[in-house]
Amino acid sequence: MRAHRLGLPTANLNMLSETSIEQICLIAEEEQPKLMVIDSIQVMHMADIQSSPGSVAQVRETAAYLTRFAKTRGVAIVMVGHVTKDGSLAGPKVLEHCIDCSVLLDGDADSRFRTLRSHKNRFGAVNELGVFAMTEQGLREVSNPSAIFLSRGDEVTSGSSVMVVWEGTRPLLVEIQALVDHSMMANPRRVAVGLEQNRLAILLAVLHRHGGLQMSDQDVFVNVVGGVKVTETSADLALLLAMVSSLRDRPLPQDLWCLAKWGWQARFVRCRAGRSVFPRRRNTAFVGRLCLPPTYRKSRRKECRCSVLKSSQMR
Repeated sequence: MRAHRLGLPTANLNMLSETSIEQICLIAEEEQPKLMVIDSIQVMHMADIQSSPGSVAQVRETAAYLTRFAKTRGVAIVMVGHVTKDGSLAGPKVLEHCIDCSVLLDGDADSRFRTLRSHKNRFGAVNELGVFAMTEQGLREVSNPSAIFLSRGDEVTSGSSVMVVWEGTRPLLVEIQALVDHSMMANPRRVAVGLEQNRLAILLAVLHRHGGLQMSDQDVFVNVVGGVKVTETSADLALLLAMVSSLRDRPLPQDLWCLAKWGWQARFVRCRAGRSVFPRRRNTAFVGRLCLPPTYRKSRRKECRCSVLKSSQMR
């Protein structure tokens, strides 16, 4: 029914409602399919195993049985599995050793976008990222993922900055929004969505100690647009500029995006993500100018039309 609604071809698609792994493989030997999808591995069982489906023994043995069948018959098998709350595979650890590739399709309930990540791949790179949009015709590829993580319109507002975040082998442009307002409570609130809470506290302390900006009486709220979780320190400069922009109520240029790590001595240094940004000039041209610390070579800065901080320190 769903295939007809999506307009997908069903001539060579066969479905089987069966949970016995031995019976499934017997029918597969007769049909000789090119691809098998097992949904899900936690509900499959073997008659020789004296335990309920989904147990450690059943999951381990059924996965091993399917692996042997795939290798001897030359059939590609996709096993759908359950995940825990932290995103890891549910069941025994041996399940990860049996498979050749592990991918996770994830997304927020209030968003139509889905991300596909590879956590294990014996035949290629890991930590790859694919972005898809849920439409009436099913999932469709998003050719420019940076566009969905930028909510900037034509109106210039304060408290917003753009940075590059490293997702697998793909740099994505994401927007960081900050709201700094006078607090009415004795203990001002510090809320970080998509960023590390401890990193925010460190940057506020360094900003006060070396930058002379007092935010001890201000509520600070920061958010990463699009539901991206940023763990890299390359977000330091963009986060600082967004907070200062909100505090001073002065918008940043619309065509500016940043990439730098801020040390505890208030010195900007280059970060890991910067080494792979230069070959992706089409992403930098999408937003405009790139703001980098002066540690990058002049030839590489001219290549990407970069604006350079005059000093490695900010006062």
